[in-house]
Amino acid sequence: MIRLRPLVALSAALVLASGGPIAAQQQPAPPPSTAPAPAQTNPLPTTTAPNPVADPDKSAAPAPQQSVAPPPAGQSAVGTPARPTLIEKAGEPGDVDEVTLPSKPAAILSGKTKWEEAVPNLKQAFARIEADLAKLGVAPAGRPLAVFTRTDDDGFEFEAMIPVAAAPNPAPAETDGLRFGTTPSGKALRFAHKGSYESIDSTYETLTAYLDAKDIVVQDRFVEEYATDLKDGTDDNLDVNIYALVK
Repeated sequence: MIRLRPLVALSAALVLASGGPIAAQQQPAPPPSTAPAPAQTNPLPTTTAPNPVADPDKSAAPAPQQSVAPPPAGQSAVGTPARPTLIEKAGEPGDVDEVTLPSKPAAILSGKTKWEEAVPNLKQAFARIEADLAKLGVAPAGRPLAVFTRTDDDGFEFEAMIPVAAAPNPAPAETDGLRFGTTPSGKALRFAHKGSYESIDSTYETLTAYLDAKDIVVQDRFVEEYATDLKDGTDDNLDVNIYALVK
């Protein structure tokens, strides 16, 4: 059995969460209003001062445009679509989803780290990929992934990946270890983790128990896809898709 990370104990059974969203009840439409329609949908702010008398000798000057500050680094501008995950439909904690991962072109950077340094080293790897893509003029087209290629009690080796729409052609010379390839593809089981990275062991316990109970054989690598930004080990808003690739 492949060791993913030091686990406290294996879970005895998998609890599958079921159910779905409850449809909202339709409310009756309000009676039509007899008030006159507003002049505009986004009215300008009003003041208590009366309207000034127009000066025929002075032309109306346009209002100065407001400057829009760029979004902070690593964040998308308002209205910009978020980078998609490999599987469009989100998973729910406790559920096991049978999915088929698509093969997507990706920028890849190999690395290794100790378990206690996993989050900062993964963040650093993703930042390096983003910086190199910016230099090449290649836009990211998906959420960051970490493919665990080898693990032991002390740490793990990984391939950090960021999907792109298309790899540069011709491919640039490998710089700082960056190369282009494809994301893992094929049949997989998805386990959703919602919570801090420090608590992700519990999801791996569920994964391991499920594979053992169902006698499912998987590949010697696992994939973590960070549906939300990987900030620190204690961030309870972290959303990770864990994929076990079926043989």
